[in-house]
Amino acid sequence: MLDCLIVDDEKELAAATCEYLDMFGVSAAYVTNTADCFSFLEKTKVKLLLLDINLDHESGFVLCKTIREHSNIPILFISARQSDDDVLIGLNIGGDDYIKKPYLLSILLAKVKIVLKRYEETKKVNPTTLGRIQIDYQAMKVLLDGKDIILKNMEFKLFAYLFENRNKVIAKSDLFYNVWGDTFFSDNTLNVHIRKIREKIEVNPNEPKMIKTIWGTGYMMKL
Repeated sequence: MLDCLIVDDEKELAAATCEYLDMFGVSAAYVTNTADCFSFLEKTKVKLLLLDINLDHESGFVLCKTIREHSNIPILFISARQSDDDVLIGLNIGGDDYIKKPYLLSILLAKVKIVLKRYEETKKVNPTTLGRIQIDYQAMKVLLDGKDIILKNMEFKLFAYLFENRNKVIAKSDLFYNVWGDTFFSDNTLNVHIRKIREKIEVNPNEPKMIKTIWGTGYMMKL
């Protein structure tokens, strides 16, 4: 199984990134377009995608949406597009992180290793049932009252961390560090993911009973 597939039409940058990741024990390969990406994924299992948005005449956003229809593979966007709107679009359609170009290879490596570490950790944990909720870390699935709740990769990680720390107030900074592996995120990133989870598990997302907002601090999963 390959650790990381880079989808980027900047061949020199993609090749240099692959070489750097390989130097530090992260197996990597790259493709430059959507067709080659799908072809690669059909033949090889991959733990993580690094996905550019501008792929010649194609869109990484469209590719992400298509992949999310059948896979929860972690997707980190890497793009020269700097606007907050692009970041929010990337996160809303299923991206787990958004890294702006030009990026430091050392920072990218750190983020990639965090994601891969969580991938390995989730494979070792058995399903857990508590009340109305069953959570399967290996399959990255959540059942609520026996019904399968479809959570995207980062939504699952956030849900799982709140579940593991249920009935405790969790600060936003704690969530950023332990879920995203970084403290330098805007509140919008967290708010978008919380809203998406609530829409899937709450009877009335506007009056949540399970994931409570603790104003000025963070959130708490009440079970």
